[in-house]
Amino acid sequence: MPQHKPNHLLLLQRLLYEKTDDLHTISVADILNHWASHGIKLGRKSVYSAIDSLRDNGMDIICVKSTQNQYFVGDRLFELPELKLLVDAVESSRFITAKKSDRLIQKLSMLTSQYHARQLERHIYMAGTAKPGNERIYYIVDKIQDAIQEEHRITFQYYEYTPQKEKVLKHGGYRYRISPYALIWSRDYYYVVGWSEKHGKLAQFRVDRMTAVESSEQAAILSPDFDAAEYVRKVFGMYPERPCTVELLCENETMRSIIDRFGSDICTQIVDERHFRAAVEVAPSPPFFGWVFAFGGKIRILGPVDILQKIKEMGRWLT
Repeated sequence: MPQHKPNHLLLLQRLLYEKTDDLHTISVADILNHWASHGIKLGRKSVYSAIDSLRDNGMDIICVKSTQNQYFVGDRLFELPELKLLVDAVESSRFITAKKSDRLIQKLSMLTSQYHARQLERHIYMAGTAKPGNERIYYIVDKIQDAIQEEHRITFQYYEYTPQKEKVLKHGGYRYRISPYALIWSRDYYYVVGWSEKHGKLAQFRVDRMTAVESSEQAAILSPDFDAAEYVRKVFGMYPERPCTVELLCENETMRSIIDRFGSDICTQIVDERHFRAAVEVAPSPPFFGWVFAFGGKIRILGPVDILQKIKEMGRWLT
């Protein structure tokens, strides 16, 4: 069976993408030698014609005019700083396994020249984070996203850990059934939020603790008023407590932290030269109280009374 020679246009395209950037160029002679190494014998005019064809099809090829013109790829799908940001995000994500991180970074490296790709071989320090070992998470996320788009219910089992660090299915392997509304990324974890038939209300589940996820042909129980952004803002730390308005007394230096957590549109009022009040709507959960404790008294809860009582009880737990 006769062997077909590689297409000279595709060879040139790959050569330009892999071997050139703003600091590394190739000449007409380089291109002819590259073609010749693949058994293609063409002349200089073929080089100019091939470059024009690639340009006509949207490839940004820059020519540096000199006694021997030099060529390199200009605009790419991603600029090098953008790729560095993506690599750092992949490398630091607790959701992505170490094995999958390596694969994704290799693929990202293919979007730039081999010289720039070396700059993507960067390992950042992740304070207090540990990579997961469950490769199935990616397929679970994909399945949930499909169910959301198709407005179908999903079923799954949920697991927790014993004191011996062993995984055990909750409620003896009970299959939860929910109508998924949204996938939410919070504090390096994915959560699926939807209507839970077991709980009879909105509930959230950590995706990395879900297993045996199956899509159902049953239509989802829809909630047209569901707002994912509002849900995240109110249900602080992904706990199921009912949201309420909490009044905080804050030192001025904490304004940045208040805005980072609750947004710039919250209601605030100046109290004196050192303090302001903030009214925030949150779920009064342990993560919220822990967040308040972390400021060492620079943020204090003023009310309601029952919330004050809860945080006092939490303080007693710590002694």
